[in-house]
Amino acid sequence: MPLSAALLEKLASIASRLEEIERLLTDPEIIARRGEFQKLSKERAERADLVEGYRRYQQIAKELEENQELLRDAEMRELAEEEISRLRREEAELEQQVKVLLLPRDPNDEKNILLEIRAGTGGEEAALFAADLFRMYSRYAERHRWKLEMMSMSESSGGGLKEVVVLVSGTDVYSRLKFESGVHRVQRVPATEAQGRIHTSAATVAILPEAEDVDIRIEDKDLRIDVMRSGGPGGQSVNTTDSAVRITHLPTNTVVICQDEKSQTKNKSKAMKILRARLYEAELQRREQEERDARRSMVGSGDRSEKIRTYNFPQDRMTDHRIGHTRHNLPAALDGDIDDVIEALRTHAQASALEENT
Repeated sequence: MPLSAALLEKLASIASRLEEIERLLTDPEIIARRGEFQKLSKERAERADLVEGYRRYQQIAKELEENQELLRDAEMRELAEEEISRLRREEAELEQQVKVLLLPRDPNDEKNILLEIRAGTGGEEAALFAADLFRMYSRYAERHRWKLEMMSMSESSGGGLKEVVVLVSGTDVYSRLKFESGVHRVQRVPATEAQGRIHTSAATVAILPEAEDVDIRIEDKDLRIDVMRSGGPGGQSVNTTDSAVRITHLPTNTVVICQDEKSQTKNKSKAMKILRARLYEAELQRREQEERDARRSMVGSGDRSEKIRTYNFPQDRMTDHRIGHTRHNLPAALDGDIDDVIEALRTHAQASALEENT
């Protein structure tokens, strides 16, 4: 479907703004103001692909007009028809590309994330599955050269994970993983099952965009900070130093405990990072609840209570229930080979947004 007059007018305005930005970036006064220069550089990067597509779209329109003239020439008609066919295909691809680039950007797409995984129903088998999911996302992060920093971990007696929180840093982390929040279900025969019966267990995944001080303000008066002895494995120092930190956000009764570090200061810093991310997520959920708009309807709300995916071991199958995407080779998937699922979710979200914006 050709770009409308209104869209072409908007694109012309964006192209004009890009030219203005490029002029400003050569101004010595702007270059001297580091903050303003960086802001303009970011704006240029965000607009460059869109304007490039728009300019190529204009060029195609000109070339199509020229080839229409050549159709009158008997000797050139066949070549002109082939060229027109090729240009029409490129034009259609550009129209789709430009419409996608015009979609409103998620302000969190470039953020790092806090990845939280918790064992759900299923006892020790659920804890083992939570550990499998943690390994899957860790391997996926390695494939994308992202950095992982452990924030908090609680192990089960059987070698699984009751809960783990990790900071994932890198390029487009939230953009790629934001649709992973929800209940992940596993169907398999546990190692402890003598009769060979298939059990169903679950773990929850939450993807929280990392919140900076500018995103969410936390008043000191709203916090209660307690220090205590660390518990669990960790050597002699664990139970002899008051290094564990529990922070309670009084207005929301949100509680975060960190005890992984021997340093009380480090545990407090990590706990504050987790608290800030959880409060930021709660604020995002509140806004989305009020708006009930396209962003929420793309591939589900991201609510932790929503069952989003099943990992069926007997049938070697992974199914994402929101988009009906099924793939096989579970061992590869749990080794981090999940780009096909991630891309299918992003494409579906994109298509839904396009449909609602046309």
